[in-house]
Amino acid sequence: MEVEVIKTKTQYEKALQRFEEIFHAKSNTKEGKEAQLLALVIKDYDDKHFVINSPDPVEVIKYRMEQMNLTKTELGKILGHGTRVSVILNRERKLTLEMIRNLHAKLNIPLESLIQAY
Repeated sequence: MEVEVIKTKTQYEKALQRFEEIFHAKSNTKEGKEAQLLALVIKDYDDKHFVINSPDPVEVIKYRMEQMNLTKTELGKILGHGTRVSVILNRERKLTLEMIRNLHAKLNIPLESLIQAY
């Protein structure tokens, strides 16, 4: 099979099918090299057509609260502003740099998730 840039869903499906057929080929064989190229063009198509957006910081915080069974009162202690929990969770007020640092340090939330625009 000649490997080329995938532009349509039909090409994508054919590439996936062929990739499954030759997935276990040794890397130094003709089919192994074809599998490597297919993996690249499939990934390129996936990246362009199946974008997964990061959740906004509030959703990340709510998810971590659920995971850890945290109450709003406990979150308030972590944020350093107990009275601001509701306005933060309702997106009426943005997180401060201090709050982001505390959430990262105490709840182990990745900084990249906390600094997203929302």
